[in-house]
Amino acid sequence: MSLFVKDRYDRMQYRRSGRSGLKLPAISLGFWQALGEPGNEDTCRECMYYAFDHGITHFDLANNYGPPPGNSERVVGEILRDMPRDELIISTKAGYWMWDGPYGDWGSKKYLVASLDQSLKRLGLDYVDIFYHHRPDPETPMEETMGALDLIVKQGKALYAGVSSYRGKQFRRAVEVVQQHDWAPITIHQPSYSMLNRWIESDLLPHTAELGTGVITFCPLSQGMLTDRYLNGLPPDSRMGRRGEDGQRWYEEQKAKGLWDKVAALNEIAHQRGQTMAQLAITWILRDERITSVLIGASKVEQIAQNVEAAQAAALTEEELGRIEEILAE
Repeated sequence: MSLFVKDRYDRMQYRRSGRSGLKLPAISLGFWQALGEPGNEDTCRECMYYAFDHGITHFDLANNYGPPPGNSERVVGEILRDMPRDELIISTKAGYWMWDGPYGDWGSKKYLVASLDQSLKRLGLDYVDIFYHHRPDPETPMEETMGALDLIVKQGKALYAGVSSYRGKQFRRAVEVVQQHDWAPITIHQPSYSMLNRWIESDLLPHTAELGTGVITFCPLSQGMLTDRYLNGLPPDSRMGRRGEDGQRWYEEQKAKGLWDKVAALNEIAHQRGQTMAQLAITWILRDERITSVLIGASKVEQIAQNVEAAQAAALTEEELGRIEEILAE
C-alpha cells in the first residue's frame, strides 16, 4: 500500500524549466535551515511526506546544509529510502566551504567532483537530478567550472547542470562557454529574489529568457521580513530577536527606513485577497512566467500548507500589481 495520496499531481501546477524537458512544481522545498538540524529528523520526514502529497516533487539541498555541514543530505537520504525516487527531483550544490585545504571550496573541478561524490554517499543515491555550482568563483576559469559540470553529467552523476547566484554577465559568459564546447547546457539558475530584492528583473531574467534557462528563486520572504511577524515589534523568539541588542538595532534601522510601513501596507493588500503576507509574497513572484519555481524553507507542515495555497491563489490583478509597485517605490 502506498504511503502517499494518489491525486497529489492534481494539487500543484508544474512549470517547464526554460526550454528544457524538465518541469518543476511551482513550490519547491529546501533544506537550508531548520529541517536539516539534528533533532528535527521526524519533522523533516513529516514535511517531506506532506510536501509530496501536495505535489511538491522537488527537494533542494547543498553539501554544506545542516548544521553541521552535510547533515541535511544525511537526513533527507534516510527519508528518500521510503519514497518513490523516480517521481522526485533531488538537487544539491557545491561552491561554499566544506572542508579544509585548497580543494574544499569555490569552483575547481577537484572540489566539484569530490563534493558531489560525498553528497551522493550521504544521500544514498546513484545520481542527483540537478547539480549546481553554488556561487561564482573569481579565480577558477569559467571553462574549468563548466567543464566539471559537463563531466558530472556525462558520468551520470547528475541529469541536469545548474548555477546559483551568478549575476547576468557571469551567467551569460557561462552559457557562452558551454555552447562553445557543446557541453551539458545550464538548465536552471537559482538566484535570490523577493519584493525587497529585485535585482534579477533587470540583470538576470532577460538573459535566462533569451537563452532558455529556467529560474528557481530562493529567499522569497527576505528571511522573514515579508511576513506579518515584525509588524508589532521584534519578537524575542525570532532569529533577529535572539540576537539581543544587535537584533533590536537592526529592527530599528529597518523601521527608520520605512520598511515596516511598507510591509504593513502590503499586508493590507494580502488581507483583502484573503491571503497572509507571506502568501502574497510568493504569489507575487509566481506572477512572472519566467520563474519556474519558488524555493521555500519550512520548520513545520503548516508553513508548507500556506505556501501551497499561495501557488493556487488567483492571479494578482493589474490594480493590485500597480498598488504593490507604488508601495515598494515609496
